[in-house]
Amino acid sequence: MSSFGTGCSGLPPFRPALTPLFAFILAVSAFAPAPAAAIELTVYCNPSQLGALQGVIADWEESTGNSVRLLTAHDSSSEVLGLYRKLLEDGNRDIDIYNVDQAWTAMVAPHLVDLRTYMAGLEKLHLPGVIDNYTIHGRLVAMPQFVDAGVMFYRKDLLDKYNLPLPFTWSRLVECANTVVAAERATGDSDIWGLAFQGDRYEGLTCCALEWIYAHGGGTIVAGDGAVTINNPDAVAALGMAADWVGTLSPPEVLAMNEEASRKFFQDGRAVFLRNWPYVWPYLQAGDSPVRGKVGVMPVPKGTPNGPSPSVSGGWALAVSKHSRHRETAADLVFYLTGPLGQKKFCLTDNHIPSVTSLFFDPEIRRAIPMAVQEFFTATVARPVRQTGGKYDRVTTAFYETVHDILAKRVTPEDGVVKLEAALNRLRQDGWN
Repeated sequence: MSSFGTGCSGLPPFRPALTPLFAFILAVSAFAPAPAAAIELTVYCNPSQLGALQGVIADWEESTGNSVRLLTAHDSSSEVLGLYRKLLEDGNRDIDIYNVDQAWTAMVAPHLVDLRTYMAGLEKLHLPGVIDNYTIHGRLVAMPQFVDAGVMFYRKDLLDKYNLPLPFTWSRLVECANTVVAAERATGDSDIWGLAFQGDRYEGLTCCALEWIYAHGGGTIVAGDGAVTINNPDAVAALGMAADWVGTLSPPEVLAMNEEASRKFFQDGRAVFLRNWPYVWPYLQAGDSPVRGKVGVMPVPKGTPNGPSPSVSGGWALAVSKHSRHRETAADLVFYLTGPLGQKKFCLTDNHIPSVTSLFFDPEIRRAIPMAVQEFFTATVARPVRQTGGKYDRVTTAFYETVHDILAKRVTPEDGVVKLEAALNRLRQDGWN
């Protein structure tokens, strides 16, 4: 706990942003009167969220008299997205609610209900930027269960050992990591590296690379107006910087790392820094963790001290199918699960970061989830999901394949972004949606 405080010493103080009236409205409204005839809803959810959802849903079932059947899909995100798209495009009426990744919302938005019809303004209880991420062409197509953003874990014990300050820019992080690695290897630890991140060919690499590029002024791959912006000197420089890390700052096997592989690498004491997501924190602090009590957390570094926060936003949400026979009841369940009462229980059970503003100041949340620091999750950069719509899956695939080739030195950053620009402009020819 104290190491987290050290990592966040530069953050501004907390300021509650929610009045007691809103909390009272939610507490009264969430438990709707039981309908004349009980309704069974069917929810497709992420397997990792099954246990936590069951506990929260039980409260809603008891208060409404309705019931919920939970289904789980594949572990592979790409397979889950494919399944969802097929069910929705086929007009499946048996699935009422879908548990969706933030990056999927634009691709399935045409088949989802506009939840503002049912929310009565209660979406305003959430962080505004998070709600914006789930708003596609003016329609609120999903409500957030929890919020995510890239964060940087670090070996607090090693930085303290060598009297090194926290590095809040990428250049300082490289210097800091190299100093620690050189000193530790001189003492016999030949297995330690500077930085672990998600370098495999998948969405995790899109998130990491977008953070590097955005931090250095290179934009967001595709601008808000739909223009392809990846071919620019700042993006080239950022990708060249990262390519230089492989085999020097980062181990060669970083090119095959996903979230869990990089987490285990860091947790085994083999890296000074780890870029990952907040879910990692309880693993690092577990009783059998080699780095228990030795870790701090800080924002993803900027390109310059006064530059923008580059942490990529993420998270999961709940969406109601337009084809559902029970849209109003389904919306009520979504309303409860994503409101202060339901979200608090879910986040406490599953160690997730809430999106309801008031929960950042809830004493139980603050004690149980020390990473629930609002400033980490209010100034983030979004992947180009909304502007590329139904083609985002092809945009991100082209992007992370190109970045992987650059990191593996199969192509230069200059040539890579030129080819990527051409590929994305071909995708854009007939419109993004």
